[in-house]
Amino acid sequence: LEEIPRPVQDSGNILKQGYLEKRSREPSFFGSEWHKRWCVLTQRNFLYYTNEKSKQPKGSFPIERYQAHLDSQLRKDSRKKCCFRLLCPGKRSYEFTAPSPAEAQDWVEQIRFLLRDLSSLTIPCDEDEEEDEEELSKDRDSSDSMNNSQNSTLNPEEPELEGDDIYEVLPGELPNSQ
Repeated sequence: LEEIPRPVQDSGNILKQGYLEKRSREPSFFGSEWHKRWCVLTQRNFLYYTNEKSKQPKGSFPIERYQAHLDSQLRKDSRKKCCFRLLCPGKRSYEFTAPSPAEAQDWVEQIRFLLRDLSSLTIPCDEDEEEDEEELSKDRDSSDSMNNSQNSTLNPEEPELEGDDIYEVLPGELPNSQ
């Protein structure tokens, strides 16, 4: 089931938004036409609107399985370093021009970061934290070995660690943040 896009004003899960020029699918008599669109990247979709006040998107597509690349071949004018392309095998490709090369790079990086997050099935772990946990575990094992006559992994005198949440809450993810 495809998710019904929410109005652009609902910023609950928006990762990036801003004006981009989007190349139209059908070339006109004068060649490819670029149209200014308000673009929104959410956690699952890429949506584009006529402008930032529009309630209904002109188009949208699930971002999963797409790839984002800077592409200076899309234009021949002074804005060629501001271009990027979204590609997915077997699906329509999308071409955009950002207001600046740095903004184009930021869009590509945000999309790539999101795609890595969507395709990741494991929780990333910092190696330093892993080593600290191993050392802590070794210390605990050696100090517990005297008291531990049974085959138990928990020491009854030692409370379980609680509240060590490895995730941080990001501003857009707070419940009822709207």
